[in-house]
Amino acid sequence: MAEPSPGGFNSIRVLVPGIGTRFRCGGLNVALQTARLLSTLLPTEVVTYRERSEQHPFLNDLIRDESAPGQALWVVSWGFDVPRSLARLRGRPVVYQAHSSGYGFVLPPGIPVVAVSRNTLGYWGDRAPRNPLFWVPNALEPQWLERGARPSSSDRDAVTARPIDVLVQKRKSSPYVLNQLVPALKAQGLRVEVQNGWVEDLVDLFNRSKIYLYDSAEYWRGHGVSEGFGLPPLEALACGCVVFSSFNHALADTLTPGVTAHQIGQGTLENDLVRIRSAVDCPDHWIPAAETLDALLAESSESSWCLRWSRILAQLSDLRAHGALGLTSDSVLSSPSTRRLRWLQRRDRLRAKVVNRLSGWPWRVG
Repeated sequence: MAEPSPGGFNSIRVLVPGIGTRFRCGGLNVALQTARLLSTLLPTEVVTYRERSEQHPFLNDLIRDESAPGQALWVVSWGFDVPRSLARLRGRPVVYQAHSSGYGFVLPPGIPVVAVSRNTLGYWGDRAPRNPLFWVPNALEPQWLERGARPSSSDRDAVTARPIDVLVQKRKSSPYVLNQLVPALKAQGLRVEVQNGWVEDLVDLFNRSKIYLYDSAEYWRGHGVSEGFGLPPLEALACGCVVFSSFNHALADTLTPGVTAHQIGQGTLENDLVRIRSAVDCPDHWIPAAETLDALLAESSESSWCLRWSRILAQLSDLRAHGALGLTSDSVLSSPSTRRLRWLQRRDRLRAKVVNRLSGWPWRVG
């Protein structure tokens, strides 16, 4: 069957606040990767809206010089800035690439959501059930799949020879991991590396590590939003590490307890120490089966990502043709607010009580 054509749009614009040092984070990396991959489907450019850049156009200039709606599809994704970005792009074709959930804003009718995790998909499926909803998980960059030292089924002892016993990345790690677990592991004579700051070659660092610890649940709960996707544990798996992780939010999309990863902070510190020590001594007993890992990584490849987005672009074109895309259409479906739904349900319950108590009520049956 031939793949659908991404017709209906002549280009794509990926909106980011800026590309300078102060905007460097996982969200920016994903946005730039999104632009790079979408450029294989349609001409694509990055547009900034807070910080001007010599390499990229600025949102205010484009809005001033181009009347709506235009033929470009806009992609917005930057958390708390999404409502304002949507307002500024009113009348233009726009899609929300949703990473973390929990920001609290209400999404206008007719704005499609491309969720990067099933966790976020479920969030918007509840809060905006009439908006067009899609799912495209984030993709691993090719370096992780090409250079990751995953042991094959016949060479599972290779992980034992790695020089770093336990790798922790300081950012997002819980106080429990940094202040209790890491000192206790070091006291047992294990070589523990806490990575903090810039690393020139992350793939090499992961390839030299036996165990990778990732405990982000408290970090995200403290910030009031969710783990949008959780690439680091997947990157560690691609490099053949045994992963001990929390299973909050989107991490539950890719990580299965006892299969692809193992729970960190499971009950007691002693329990963690015993399990991690066992994984250091015999990592081949703790890493996932080769066929399980291969299937997981295949789902996370850039080729799979592009195939999914190609189909979505065709569907977005159809939505636009039927007046179901954008902020200005009067025909798009919407769902009542939570407050109104609760009021309507309370009213129906009261009405039902009246019907059951008054024998002369006109539509009483029996």
